[in-house]
Amino acid sequence: MKFVAFERAKQGTGASRRLRITGKTPGIVYGGSGEPKMIELDHNALWHAIKKEAFHSTILDMELDGQTSKVLLRNVQMHPFKQLVLHIDFQRVDANTKLHMKVPLHFTGAEESQAVKVEHCVVNHVISELEVSCLPADLPEFITVDLSGLKKGASLHVNDIALPKGVTVVTHGKENPVVVSVVLVAGVEEAAAAEPGAPAATSEAAAAPAAAKAPAAAKAPAAKAPAAKK
Repeated sequence: MKFVAFERAKQGTGASRRLRITGKTPGIVYGGSGEPKMIELDHNALWHAIKKEAFHSTILDMELDGQTSKVLLRNVQMHPFKQLVLHIDFQRVDANTKLHMKVPLHFTGAEESQAVKVEHCVVNHVISELEVSCLPADLPEFITVDLSGLKKGASLHVNDIALPKGVTVVTHGKENPVVVSVVLVAGVEEAAAAEPGAPAATSEAAAAPAAAKAPAAAKAPAAKAPAAKK
């Protein structure tokens, strides 16, 4: 994705506030071989851009002062309740330096798995993104996770995911974290357990009214004979 930024001359809280009033968003770009530079962006264009997943997880082309450079989105500061971007940070990318980035997971095949289709389980997504380490050229927009092989009682771990070439997962000391777990719904389990006894229960229920009617018939008074005429 490509976006346009402009160099920002004035700094400070007051200058940033006046900038927002004019429909601009203050920001900064840092890292790489250059010095940190104060920038500003058109707020409306930025607002639409941050709604796209790729803007958060891929390398972006930033046009500034007629030159294009590769950057990553590092931080977005939003207003507590208004639809307003208060500040945004970008980091320059060096093609030969590995970077750490959180990449979204796209789950597929859950509805076709045995766990969901046959065993009526629910798939619980424990995590929705992975932090990865790779060179900028190898950074994927997202990682696809195939859930078609899930079964009841099984879990999918980080080591079970097929990663793109050149990409490794950063787990921060956690050994093979769970990505997806399979849960059997309580109501379904109870219904399955009750199924074998269902016919017997039905028979008993049908017999109960018949048994209740029998005493009633026995207690019914006999009909009186008509009185003889004198």
